[in-house]
Amino acid sequence: MKGARRLAAVAAAGLLAGCGGGAPGAGEQRTLTVFAAASLTDVFAELESRFEEAHPGVDVVLNPGASSDLAQQIVHGAPADLFAAANTATMRTVADAGLVAGEPTVFATNELQIVTAPGNPEGIAGFADLARPDLQVVVCAPQVPCGAAAERIEELTGVTLQPVSEEPDVLSTLSKVATGNADAGLVYATDVGAADDRVQGIAFPEAAQAVNEYPIAVIADAEAADLARAFRDLVTGADGRAVLDAAGFGPP
Repeated sequence: MKGARRLAAVAAAGLLAGCGGGAPGAGEQRTLTVFAAASLTDVFAELESRFEEAHPGVDVVLNPGASSDLAQQIVHGAPADLFAAANTATMRTVADAGLVAGEPTVFATNELQIVTAPGNPEGIAGFADLARPDLQVVVCAPQVPCGAAAERIEELTGVTLQPVSEEPDVLSTLSKVATGNADAGLVYATDVGAADDRVQGIAFPEAAQAVNEYPIAVIADAEAADLARAFRDLVTGADGRAVLDAAGFGPP
């Protein structure tokens, strides 16, 4: 599997070289490819700007998405340099394939909130209300970390939801509610905060029983392993912690 990934990375590097973005040299730009959970999009975009400012000639390419999808892409040869997942189980998929260099580092935590339209027009007070038959509820698909957390809460509470859709990632779930296509959903607290006044978040105590830990790891045989380690250190260091705190992520 490592060999297949290396071949894919080399092929991709060859294509980049044809566009002026290949192997580093005098006056040439280096590329760092970061695969990151969708819920990290805003935080990593800010850290991308800081990293590029501190590393002239480096282009950080962010690939945000559902952690489970990103893990499968890496396992099947996608040339990522660094992977940040929204739960440890998803990172384990990559580690078990022998594609992680060293031990993953947990750098943040997050938990679910109920998201509704502003003003909470349906009067949702807690998790059990999401089982009401008059509500159109959306959740993340179960293979996605936010969906796995929702399933865990269902198991712990004995409350069974009947969602009208299972979305591919947390941002899609949020969008369904923000655009009025669902009455309520389950997303991370950080996503509610990033949505400003487009939605309203409702905290519920059961969420504390299904907190997601976010690990980050350099990918084995990464083409830009040195840059990947430096970006990882930014995320896990004091500057990264400040950006994560501001976005509402909890400490590891």
